[in-house]
Order: sequence, then C-alpha cells, then structure tokens
Amino acid sequence: MQCIDYNRQFRAVVPQGRKLLLHVCCAPCSCGVLPRLEGYEILPYFYNPNIDTRREYDLRAAQFAKLGVQPMIEIYRHGEFTAAVEGLENEPEGGARCRVCIAQRLERAAQKAKEVGADLFCSTLSVSPHKDADFINRTGQALAQKYGVPFLPNDFKKENGFLLSARVSKEKDIYRQDYCGCEFAKKAY
Repeated sequence: MQCIDYNRQFRAVVPQGRKLLLHVCCAPCSCGVLPRLEGYEILPYFYNPNIDTRREYDLRAAQFAKLGVQPMIEIYRHGEFTAAVEGLENEPEGGARCRVCIAQRLERAAQKAKEVGADLFCSTLSVSPHKDADFINRTGQALAQKYGVPFLPNDFKKENGFLLSARVSKEKDIYRQDYCGCEFAKKAY
C-alpha cells in the first residue's frame, strides 16, 4: 500500500465538528501533529502500556499540561505490553516487537473511539522518523473495518512534522524522552 501525503490536505477537507480520537504517544510528538488537525474536535487519548515504569508514564502524561491539552489517560498497565511482546524481547528496534506494540495501541484507540462515539481515529505515532507510517496506516485501516470507526491515514513526519515537534517541545520546555518507552528500546539507544 502506497502511503499518500494526507497532511497537505487536512485544512481543505476537514468538516467542522468532526470528532477525532487522537492516540497520543507523548507531548513532544503531539506538538508536530495537533497544528495539522485544525477543524477537528480532537479527543486526545493517552494509552501507552509500553512505557517501562510508572514514573516515566506519569512524567510523559504530565507534559500535556504544557500544551494546554488534557488527554483521556488510561491506567498504567505495563503487563499488557509485556504479555503481548513475550518472546520478542530480543527483536531489533522497528521489528516484530514494535509492530505488536503499535498494533496494540492502535487497537485500544479504535476501541476507545467506538466507546466515546468518535467519528474517526488516528495516532501521533507516525510523526517519529523511527515509526513505519505505512504499517501504522495498514493497521489502522484493518482496525477501522473491525470496529466500524474510520481511520485517518497519515504520515505526520512529512513536511517537517518531526522538526516542528522538536522545536515546539524546546520552546515550551517539554520533557523529550530519548527512547519510545519500553525497556527493550531503552537498551538499544
């Protein structure tokens, strides 16, 4: 599946008042995504069981206040992640473990979108240069079919989305972590 640059079209095609459940992985990534979603009623959703400690989870969740954003925050459940990736601990970054992790977070976002009556859902994950936007979009489309809530395909790293996230994070003094969150990635960095 070819990934289309949807970011350029957001302002032109977004009907006012559409509720978009936006899975947010962290405040820094959100800095590069939120400005591109003008016209949507954003429902930010923080579900990231991959984060290795409760302290880190709470620290990342607290950073949204610096953006003036209050996401729905799921209870910290690191065991859900470790159970899902059991046997994949030694996979390289970007490999099978990461795909399981991304799919797990997107599936929960699709479920939450259905629960809260969102019109569609997507994730900030694709703003990272370390994340495969094509995989994210294929997974999101499959979950849209499964849960009956459309997925907004995206590649937020395009058109300097990642650079925007880094610049705004620095300007707002937002904690910018140096690993995605899991203990396995921490060892790799």
